[in-house]
Amino acid sequence: MIDQETTTKELDRRKFLTKAGIGVAGFAAGSAIIAACGSDDDAGPSTTAAPATTAAPTTTSVALASGGPELEWEMGTSWPTALVTLFGSAQMFGEEVGRLTDGRFKINVRPAGEIVGGLEVLPTVRDRGMEMGHTADYYWVGLSPVHQLSTAVPFGLTQRQHNAWLYMGGGLEALRRFYAEEHNLIFFPCGGTGVQMGGWFTKEINTVDDIRGLKMRIPGISGKVFAALGGEQISIAGGEILPAIETGAIDAAEFVGPTDDLILGLDQFAGTLYYYHPGWWEPGTSVNVLLSLDLWNELPPQYQAAIDNAATATNLKTTAMYDNLNQRDLQKVKEFAQIREFSPELMKAFKAETEIVLNDVAAGDAAFAEIYEPWKVFRDGIAEWHGLAERSYLMQQTA
Repeated sequence: MIDQETTTKELDRRKFLTKAGIGVAGFAAGSAIIAACGSDDDAGPSTTAAPATTAAPTTTSVALASGGPELEWEMGTSWPTALVTLFGSAQMFGEEVGRLTDGRFKINVRPAGEIVGGLEVLPTVRDRGMEMGHTADYYWVGLSPVHQLSTAVPFGLTQRQHNAWLYMGGGLEALRRFYAEEHNLIFFPCGGTGVQMGGWFTKEINTVDDIRGLKMRIPGISGKVFAALGGEQISIAGGEILPAIETGAIDAAEFVGPTDDLILGLDQFAGTLYYYHPGWWEPGTSVNVLLSLDLWNELPPQYQAAIDNAATATNLKTTAMYDNLNQRDLQKVKEFAQIREFSPELMKAFKAETEIVLNDVAAGDAAFAEIYEPWKVFRDGIAEWHGLAERSYLMQQTA
């Protein structure tokens, strides 16, 4: 028997899928693309055109059998071209969409500043100033704190855990409902950085007193935590960090990890440099592709499936790229900077203040609380599992 509550939830889900332009045709289109990727003998994980139920990606390039309209879209990003990781992930996505549509759907990937500034991507896509965007959504916590949940939460989920929550734990469905209602947008995770570093400082940071008065480039809700402990949050895009260092506008900065930080010049502070870890504010960051829900609904189901598959494949490959490059560039950093771990005193203060800030946000924002409360249940459950299996193994691996 199916109870009334289950029936109601299923009706609500179908209404959302219909609004997002995801129906039987979309599922059939996704299945057709995957079927063309291999024989029964080598069949692997498949995906469909339904964003809320995306599974593991396939990266095999295959032309659409039935063809499709010729489209050319502009995609603004929050990244300079020098960032081979983040801008590279946007390029990877665009190229994969092109391959999956036999070149009929072309996406022109633009660096920050070419169409709009890096911190103007979401509102520009929302207002139809360009068709797509590639960005870190926590830049817009000023519009809604929910954007933190779609990117990274302080003391939250690692990259694997975040992907598990998004793809299998109901995260995408909940977040997409919010994006549809709040912005008339749909988003796709399209680049995971993995756990990040804790930033660059010109002095040792051992106690809360060492933070007081420190001007640090740190985005999102994490900056509120930093400010609550006496620091000053500075919110600027990655491409603006080096000029801020040169003018003295900031005393410390974080971005991602060794590769990106060296590219952007975060090592250009004067004096002795201390490179801290862990990046408790971004344990697993997802950058996203955004587009108007109206434009999404106008796309042929095959093109919807191409976007979905390309984004999921890019999400996986970007994390692999970071893990490959960061372990190499860490060796370069060790030649001139002192690697430090945040003290237990500081980590305890950071974590306690994070819980206060997040609970305050949830108390004052119903949309955030609606997603945050089940997110916490997921976080606690997967933390126990990974703490049991992953932690004990990693401790042996590094012993």
